[in-house]
Amino acid sequence: MSVGGVGFAVAVSAAPAVATTPAPPVPSTRTAVLAIVALALGGFAIGTTEFVTMGLLPDIADGVDVSIPSAGHVISAYAIGVVIGSPVIAALGARLPRRALAMALMTAFVVGNALSALAPGYGSLVLARFVAGLPHGAYFGVASLIAASLVPAHLRGRAVSSVMLGLAISNVAGVPAATWLGQNLGWRSAYWAVVVIAGLTVLAVLLVVPSVPGRAEASIRAELEALRRPQVLLTLSFGIVGFGGMFALYSYIAPLVTDVAGASAGFVPVALLVFGFGMVAGTALGGRLADRALFPSLVGAVVAMVAFLTAVVAGAGHPASLLVAAFLVAMASSVLAVCLQLRLMEVAGDAQMLGAALNHSALNLANALGAWLGGLVIAAGFGYRAPSAVGAGLAVVGLGLLAASAVLRRREVTAGRAR
Repeated sequence: MSVGGVGFAVAVSAAPAVATTPAPPVPSTRTAVLAIVALALGGFAIGTTEFVTMGLLPDIADGVDVSIPSAGHVISAYAIGVVIGSPVIAALGARLPRRALAMALMTAFVVGNALSALAPGYGSLVLARFVAGLPHGAYFGVASLIAASLVPAHLRGRAVSSVMLGLAISNVAGVPAATWLGQNLGWRSAYWAVVVIAGLTVLAVLLVVPSVPGRAEASIRAELEALRRPQVLLTLSFGIVGFGGMFALYSYIAPLVTDVAGASAGFVPVALLVFGFGMVAGTALGGRLADRALFPSLVGAVVAMVAFLTAVVAGAGHPASLLVAAFLVAMASSVLAVCLQLRLMEVAGDAQMLGAALNHSALNLANALGAWLGGLVIAAGFGYRAPSAVGAGLAVVGLGLLAASAVLRRREVTAGRAR
């Protein structure tokens, strides 16, 4: 996280000292960087708990005495919690002071993971994972708004991507470390580690994040009204479909490495590590691209997804080419995730926190869609390259949804001029 923090500090320092038009006061560079690092620490905790369950699934299944397929419902329970909690909590919390809301959400996250570690059986574990997933999207929503408020307007994309960098870095450091811990000290220890990180986040947010007021005029009805806006619905649909392509690849990367590339099982962690580095690079790049031109960057990321997923299909037979293509897919998908978050904040109007939170509902639905479609083509006998081909097709459909969004925007602008 230090590299992103340094780059962000340089960018903030480069902002003009004197604005030509009145602007809200911006905190010092040091305050902004410390606050964003504290918020990113929460993203690190969330990313660790979201993905470590997959690596510890056999251990969890043994621990609660169920089959591995049944234990997979623990992962689904967390995802359902994210999908449900994101819009509901964002709407309920829009009026609350944002620093206090971020702390409350991370405290709830601590509780959910502690309950996961203490769960005596399968049913209680499923419920605990659902509870742990509830604050996920809303935390990223409020953290993104706080980060954006701490910097000049032209650096907001980088501020939001810096918060999301915590999630990306968790795939490189947090998930492997927690998986090792769970395998050697018992699966419950992984969730206790997340509890510690999340508890430190609450303390860090209290100490270094400035107080940011909520929207006093917000109401639950007004926030949820954003879900009726065509641009919001189009962008959400795009996120679910367009991002599903990455998960179609990621869900089946292990058999792709062993059965298609011909590498050993020990090579799978290397592929996952490369994928994680791609996510870090893409998250850092996504903020800069979004600050330059948000919608064109969104389009460019999807076009890149189509090309790179196609490259996976073509190059999966060789470990080296598969690693390169997987890195590029991860990078493009992370650029897409950052731009999607900012796009939802833009089209949601006043309901910006809801828009930012909905991004994570969309990503979790994309996870389910990509894995499901990938499983269908494998079961149909098309092999382990097929999910990536399906992913490229999903990205093409996503391009169609972006085109519809652009046409709608043009009509809205034309109608506004006519008035």
